[in-house]
Amino acid sequence: MLAVKTRNLFISHSWSYGDAYDKLCGLLDAAPNFEYRNYSVPKDDPVHDADNMQELYDAIKAKVAFCHAVLIMAGKYASYSKWIQREIEIATGDYDKPVVAVCPWGAKQISTVVQAAADKVARWNTKSIVSAIREVC
Repeated sequence: MLAVKTRNLFISHSWSYGDAYDKLCGLLDAAPNFEYRNYSVPKDDPVHDADNMQELYDAIKAKVAFCHAVLIMAGKYASYSKWIQREIEIATGDYDKPVVAVCPWGAKQISTVVQAAADKVARWNTKSIVSAIREVC
């Protein structure tokens, strides 16, 4: 049996939409022959309580440094999120990491900001997401 490559992933998301983040992690967890380490910043992470924006930015940047790719939830809200834009800048500007945009379940439109930054766009299902990740890293 072939060894499965473990991919380090930063999953960008809005803490306000934590349910979508949990469901995305569930899709990744359910993927056969796919291993990943999650470097994202969940709501209960102490980084969430950073003293200032620069401290939070630096903490996110430190996490992305170890990642093979950055996944970004591509809901329309992402176009208006200053943090998603900053995470895109970290991924593509600071580290040249590939970006996978993940379309929310049933979405007819996605964020143009995320789509423009994405190396791959994945639909809301395990096969599409894992395939996109494998293609970029």
